[in-house]
Amino acid sequence: MAPPVAASGRSTRRWFALAVLAGSQLLIVLDATIVNVALTDMQDDLDLAPTALHWVVTGYVLAFGGFLLLGGRLADRVGRRRMFIVGATVFGTGSLLAGLAETAVVLFGGRVMQGLAAAVLAPAALALLMTVFPPGRDRNLASGVWGGVSASGTAVGLILGGILTEALSWEWVFWVNVPIAAIAVAGAGVVLPDSPPQRTERFDLAGGVLATAGLAGLVYGLVQAAESGWTSVPALLVLVLSVLALLAFARMQAVRPHALVPLPLIRNPTVLGGNIVGLILGAAIYALFYFLSLFMGDTLGYGPVAVGLAFLPMTAAIAVASTAAGKLLARTGARSLLVAATLLVTIALASLARIAPDSTYLSTLLPAFVLAGSGLGLAFVALTTAAVGSAAPQDSGVAAALFNAGQQIGGAIGLAVLTAVSTARTATLTPDAVAPSPSAITQGWSLGFLVSAGIMSAGLLITLVMIKERSPGPVQGQR
Repeated sequence: MAPPVAASGRSTRRWFALAVLAGSQLLIVLDATIVNVALTDMQDDLDLAPTALHWVVTGYVLAFGGFLLLGGRLADRVGRRRMFIVGATVFGTGSLLAGLAETAVVLFGGRVMQGLAAAVLAPAALALLMTVFPPGRDRNLASGVWGGVSASGTAVGLILGGILTEALSWEWVFWVNVPIAAIAVAGAGVVLPDSPPQRTERFDLAGGVLATAGLAGLVYGLVQAAESGWTSVPALLVLVLSVLALLAFARMQAVRPHALVPLPLIRNPTVLGGNIVGLILGAAIYALFYFLSLFMGDTLGYGPVAVGLAFLPMTAAIAVASTAAGKLLARTGARSLLVAATLLVTIALASLARIAPDSTYLSTLLPAFVLAGSGLGLAFVALTTAAVGSAAPQDSGVAAALFNAGQQIGGAIGLAVLTAVSTARTATLTPDAVAPSPSAITQGWSLGFLVSAGIMSAGLLITLVMIKERSPGPVQGQR
């Protein structure tokens, strides 16, 4: 067993542990976007129907978002290092399977395996980060690295996906994960501490089933509603059933002595507020990447690699801001950083509302990329501290799962709602046209950005009301 890293002072071992944990987080975040630029090649090679193609993305998001709470509590109960190793191993296996796929069924199966593995790996990794780095300067610096990886991974995925697809083949967007997962597994046994399993209380199996069904159903229903329309009876039925399952889950958690999500965790306004802001931020990020990828590809005529490289200034701004946030956190607290972050992202989204067919990269996109990247870099560091660092140590796994689930659900909601808003606006401008004009399409995206800025401004209000000036210590309570 590895020695307890958290008690070893500023040892070299803990920084190697950070490299392993940040690498696993990059693996998870990359996979949300790295496949996007390779979808056309996959469709041609495997003869995928257009109606089935979206499952390459949806299968991953559905499994990831749906099983996060269960994965987080398993990490707390079984042991975080153990579940980290299991998650990384299954993730690498799913990636290998997806890359070797010669049929749609095998490809979708590999993506679902990746999503299930990520649901275990993500909360275990973030909980281990809080174990390896106790509160103080080193944790703030580590949170800066973690936040930078989390926020920039989406853009890096687009860049790397374009390069791998054009230089090699679509299979490599999956195979690149295999050596990273192998390094994570090997490193975990050497540098990560092993948390003792919690066997003193019963596992909330019914709560786990309800949470998983509710979250998975919510993601699936939103995706289907965005694809089939908001009047689609099957999509609406799934959404209603998922909401009922989540309400039943919430009721069960309030009365059960051994709840999957402990009440002291939810009653902490900083933890709750951090999760809500994380959900809102997830919606804003997905919309920003989705709309701008379409604009640069369809309107500006950029190729896959050029689209990815266009996001580089945002990635650089995230890296700089997250590094600065790690140093500023001890002085300002999470609340001040989040106020600045939500303001910057709101301004960036509002500025993109002026997008038009004749907009240029330098005049319209670049300033927004820098503003949004700076805000995202600050936000992820502050949110990690508020939503996870404020939880009791024994609940850090489920706290990390809640935080990740909020971002996944937020992304699904944001993409569904903002795509519907954008499409409706374009349709009203071209009621009789066979194909919408570039002006009508960009006006639809413009309205999407404006609505997204309004949603993001709600994150600012929640930050001011719920996040305390300085993040409190871990919440203790009767379990």
